[in-house]
Amino acid sequence: MDCNREKIREQCKELILTDKQIEEIMRRVIKEINRGLSKQTHAEADVKCFITYVQDLPNGKEKGKFLALDLGGTNFRVLLIHLKDENDFEMLSKIYAIPQSIMLGSGTQLFDHIAECLANFMKEHSVYEERLPLGFTFSFPLTQLGLTKGILARWTKGFNCSGVVGEDVVQLLKDAIARRGVSVGIRAGEVG
Repeated sequence: MDCNREKIREQCKELILTDKQIEEIMRRVIKEINRGLSKQTHAEADVKCFITYVQDLPNGKEKGKFLALDLGGTNFRVLLIHLKDENDFEMLSKIYAIPQSIMLGSGTQLFDHIAECLANFMKEHSVYEERLPLGFTFSFPLTQLGLTKGILARWTKGFNCSGVVGEDVVQLLKDAIARRGVSVGIRAGEVG
């Protein structure tokens, strides 16, 4: 038993960082963040820093029902959040798979699939007839040009849907939602 512990300790030795190594990592990350924030060095920075269009943070007094859509990989999540009082809320969510054929198909197929799942979720939770605000998190590299406008720079995470790179993903989602006849108001779309 002691022999195994010693082997594990030896294997993990290189994972232990000294204070000096941690400080060097922090210095490099801060340097790259500053390069990502600078107009002059943004393009070649390892850490891209993009402007945000969110002007106000929640104050805890918000009330009502809200929908959220989180697309970040081979699955995406739809949430229904009901803010009742300051510390009283209810949250329901469901995870939906994105088949490989859709991940590699057209952008229209992808956004239609998302809109269909959103419509089904809304029907399941009896909010299909309500016009609820929708927040959209899109966890792929994009240039955000406004609170509800983001242009896809490139696909990652195994996605390669045609007709999306260089396009406004929020508008593509709005179009798909309109094709399904779903009544929502997209209030925010952001890089996740």
